[in-house]
Amino acid sequence: MEGIGQVERIIIASRNKGKINEFKKLFEKEGVTVLSLDDLDMTIPEIEETGATFHENAKIKAETVASIVNEPVIADDSGLVVDALNGRPGVYSARYAGEPTDDVKNYEKVLDELEAVEEKNRTARFVAVLALSRPGEETLFFEGKCEGKIAYEPKGEHGFGYDPIFIPDGYDVTMAQLTEDEKNKISHRFHALERLKKWLTKNLNS
Repeated sequence: MEGIGQVERIIIASRNKGKINEFKKLFEKEGVTVLSLDDLDMTIPEIEETGATFHENAKIKAETVASIVNEPVIADDSGLVVDALNGRPGVYSARYAGEPTDDVKNYEKVLDELEAVEEKNRTARFVAVLALSRPGEETLFFEGKCEGKIAYEPKGEHGFGYDPIFIPDGYDVTMAQLTEDEKNKISHRFHALERLKKWLTKNLNS
């Protein structure tokens, strides 16, 4: 049987095209079909992210969708954590500059808030928490991080979200200046997915 363990398809509790594309790139090479909420033949209501942490928000989304579709669902909550901003934008990363969500306005707000902060204090990290919800089973969590710092200005045409202002450790370019393959080898979501894949392979191979 193709796929990871006994998993041949996974539903991702998201409609974010950039995020879904990352999941597809990382999962489909393992023989696992990735479906977004828009791919389902049913209406999934908008899910309010009322949690105070990445773990709480991921759990809310995964368990809500799994209860509707009655099959395994992965939800992630992810964002940018900036040390000089006391962890902001954090769980508010997607809507940091308000509604409707706007990637450019979000990262411009971060740059404005860090205007007077010198380079050594611009440390930050991307954090991703994946929640795996399966009918009748306890929800499991898999976390990944990508350490780095905030640039002084946006650069790059690739990626999405805060990628144009985030310089990963070991690089002198932003995440948005990396190729898709380069990004997928170091991203927070990649590290979280690697932990998830190891768990699936170990526990669902019987």
